[in-house]
Amino acid sequence: MSLRIATWNVNGIRARAAEVLRYIERESPDVLCLQEIKASPEDVPAPICDLGDYWCLWHGFKGYSGVSLHLRKATFPGRPRFTHPEFDQETRIVTARLGELLLASVYVPNGARDLPAKIRFLEGLEKFAATAQTEGVKLLLCGDLNVAREERDVHPKLRKQDQIGTTPLERELLAKILARGLVDLGRQFAPDDDRLFTWWAPWRNLRERNIGWRIDYVLASSSLAERATSCAAAREFGTSDHGPLLAVFEVPAPQYEAAPEPPSRPAPPQPGQIPLL
Repeated sequence: MSLRIATWNVNGIRARAAEVLRYIERESPDVLCLQEIKASPEDVPAPICDLGDYWCLWHGFKGYSGVSLHLRKATFPGRPRFTHPEFDQETRIVTARLGELLLASVYVPNGARDLPAKIRFLEGLEKFAATAQTEGVKLLLCGDLNVAREERDVHPKLRKQDQIGTTPLERELLAKILARGLVDLGRQFAPDDDRLFTWWAPWRNLRERNIGWRIDYVLASSSLAERATSCAAAREFGTSDHGPLLAVFEVPAPQYEAAPEPPSRPAPPQPGQIPLL
């Protein structure tokens, strides 16, 4: 079967809800990972909050950070087990375990205001990838990692010495994550393309001129990477400062035990009604 994995930093789900719905209609992803949703679950716009064809987990709070993960029910008929690793900070990672397949939607801190916090998060992500490797789990790590892996992943006009997102330590940590048996699919399919940018500052027509950074990734375990057929960003789509990234794999349907139904919430008491304890 073809498995379509999409990831997108939407820079605010309330501003981009209609665009996400259009993207789903256009690309029909089996897995959709969103970052920087900037909303608590109850503040996500109604048309997209509970997509009928998807299992959905929104993980965020008002005005800052946040991630979500959506799995198509036709591809994954059993409810997935959504979790958050212990190193999660500021609602920045949600995962779903599907047998031997582990999916993660990740939003690494920018680091401009608190570089040590970003380093701690990247260190936690490396340990997370190491555990998956040790357990023989097939990992798909998708999202905005806020690190330009190589010098060519920043346009020449934007390069500065040791700016956040390009420092030696940040790149070293990203290299350690990749060393845990992962493959950078964007680079795998375009090894000689020095314009694989996924983020553009919203001024001076930088997006139209493709003057940006490559900081959004699909990282896949090597056994999955061997089954990938494409991975590309859509610079022309949407009004976020990031472009969505879509990877396609030819893999068998994952086998897994469905998670139990979550407990239903009691209805709120009506005015003047005494709630039962």
